[in-house]
Amino acid sequence: MTDVSPFLDPGPRTRPNSLALAHLSRDSIQPVYLQEASGAVDGYAEGAVINTRFGSFPHSTLLDKPWGSQIRASVVDTGSRGRKRKLDNSADGEASNNGAGTPTPEVATAKDLRTAPSGFIHILPPTPEIWTTSLPHRTQVVYTPDYSYILHRIRARPGMKIIEAGAGSGSFTHASARAVYNGPPKHAHDARGKVFSFEFNQDRYQKMRKEIQDHRLDGIVDITHRDVYKDGFLVNGESPEAECVFLDLPAPWKALPHLSRRKPTPSELSSSELDTLNTAESEWKSPLRADRTAYLCTFSPCIEQVTKTIDVMRRLGWMEIEMVEVAHRRIIVSRERIGLNLPPGERGMNQSAANVEEAVGKLKEIEGRFKKFHGRTHDTDINMDEDEDEDDEMASNDKHVNGNGRSKIPSLNTGTDDSASVKPWMAGRLVHRTDPELKTHTSYLVFAVLPQEWTGAQEMAAFEMWPCGKESRVIGSLDKEARKREKRELLQGKKRKKESDSKAEGDHASSPKKSKSS
Repeated sequence: MTDVSPFLDPGPRTRPNSLALAHLSRDSIQPVYLQEASGAVDGYAEGAVINTRFGSFPHSTLLDKPWGSQIRASVVDTGSRGRKRKLDNSADGEASNNGAGTPTPEVATAKDLRTAPSGFIHILPPTPEIWTTSLPHRTQVVYTPDYSYILHRIRARPGMKIIEAGAGSGSFTHASARAVYNGPPKHAHDARGKVFSFEFNQDRYQKMRKEIQDHRLDGIVDITHRDVYKDGFLVNGESPEAECVFLDLPAPWKALPHLSRRKPTPSELSSSELDTLNTAESEWKSPLRADRTAYLCTFSPCIEQVTKTIDVMRRLGWMEIEMVEVAHRRIIVSRERIGLNLPPGERGMNQSAANVEEAVGKLKEIEGRFKKFHGRTHDTDINMDEDEDEDDEMASNDKHVNGNGRSKIPSLNTGTDDSASVKPWMAGRLVHRTDPELKTHTSYLVFAVLPQEWTGAQEMAAFEMWPCGKESRVIGSLDKEARKREKRELLQGKKRKKESDSKAEGDHASSPKKSKSS
């Protein structure tokens, strides 16, 4: 792998032949493989073009831009594509007779393009979090709230090796590759962080393999097409020496016998619904690292799957088994201004009474207008001049309420004294609400720990450092009768001390007291 993946080091600017993410809106992100303009593409003289609802964006306008830049849409000749196809089909015979084809249109550079008023996009670097929201869904996706917690619980860190069974859409694969990355591997057997991914479906495997190569992660992610229920997790017959395991499988208990430090017994295989293991070699090879503790996580949507998995875990020696369900909530915090004198239609404005005084004042104003209107209609002897004066007064009052959408009633949120000192974005009270759209897959996460393998040499080394049986004041160095004898002697000593203390107190009480006068 010559170049570093953009998921690991995107650099300060966009580069050709690399992945970028076009941010259209909060819920719409489009992945783009940037290409240099080398000729007409699909009838566009500008080269490769992205067509969105905000306009057309040639790749030439996206190259060599700082990440996060706002890119304006460009004016491209979209109508020439159909005409070009018709001309090409009609001119095939003429081109073959004349020996010359249709002249290649000139490539328009970014300086030659004109800006379109249709809109803009933002160009973002690829990260596992953004990629999860924009990737093509081939299976159910492990979203960021789940895989971030999983990587934390299985102790994934740079330099470690992870086994992933069930690559699917590749969301967890990209996140785990970033978690274990500690530099590009120099050769095939370089002992650096690596992800060993296994996929059973042939179509998903081919797409995932091409995706890994396009993202330049082929040196960190080793993907294999295999049924792990039958064939296990060995890579080319050798152990991957993994320390972390993530199983996103329909029946994870069928893969657990392959994750043992010793060869499972027939009873353990029968509990896993397996008859035999497809191991051609007589010597058992464990895919786990022998001198490290292994951390496991399974991803199951049903509680019946969890029950079966935990039963097999206990039979195979896994410890500290725990089930967790992640309930992710996004809290949106904003400022809200309340008052009857606020302009309508603006964001964060609540045109209701801010307090009791404002509500009472509004009701008095409405009631006064109501009385004036009905009093004028029922009074037949009213003077025309007085009628005109009242109309002018009501019109002036209406102007304050309906003319510009504002009321004369003061508000607590927009006082005249504080309006000049308070910034617009600091006005109003803080409110929060939960986001109704939660992009997380409701599944149960089962975590377990398998202790490291303990050999006879390690036992001897521990015995030499902490000798057992030669201690003088340790219960293990004495037999039962000696412990009883020591206990009796200890109780007798406490009894003698108590008797001597009580005798001394009696002698002190019987002795005559001396008078103060003497």
